Amino acid sequence: NQGLEETLIKRIQSYIFLIGIAGLIVALDQWTKQLVRANLAYQEMWSPFEWLAPYARIVHWRNTGAAFGFFQDGNLIFTILAFIVSGLILLYFPHIPHGEWLIRLAIALQLGGAVGNLIDRLTQGHVTDFISVGSFAVFNVADASISVGVVVLLLGVWLAERAEKAQQKAEAERASQTPPLPDVEIEDNG
Repeated sequence: NQGLEETLIKRIQSYIFLIGIAGLIVALDQWTKQLVRANLAYQEMWSPFEWLAPYARIVHWRNTGAAFGFFQDGNLIFTILAFIVSGLILLYFPHIPHGEWLIRLAIALQLGGAVGNLIDRLTQGHVTDFISVGSFAVFNVADASISVGVVVLLLGVWLAERAEKAQQKAEAERASQTPPLPDVEIEDNG
């Protein structure tokens, strides 16, 4: 019974981290999108400085596709995909070791981004994008969170693999430095 309680406590702690990070992303994403929808007409652009406008600006944009405007008119598919991905993250997250904090952070960022855009798809029928940098596709906080999550995930996996290889190398070196056992003659009393 005590083992079950410890497992339950660890699982709850895992979810607190996951929901905390994802919740912050969703809150920031939804707040910024609401600001854009309330203050800019569709396709209207704003920049705090005229000289900055060619490089970075806020523009009210609607996206029915994936992040950065790919696969337009796939709103239903991406809504279903967001539900599936979110469900898989919720199931898988407690199995990530607590020491793998980069991987845990990456997954939380991806969940926050997926849910942020999912809320838009369900309430608006499209995703509100507004960050426009240079000639790059218009995106939002949720898209950025997903992208950063992917980079952090790759970094976390790479670092974990490096640590594992270093540990295996150290164990192999220790094993090769172990003095050989003395030869023992076995007497045949036969």
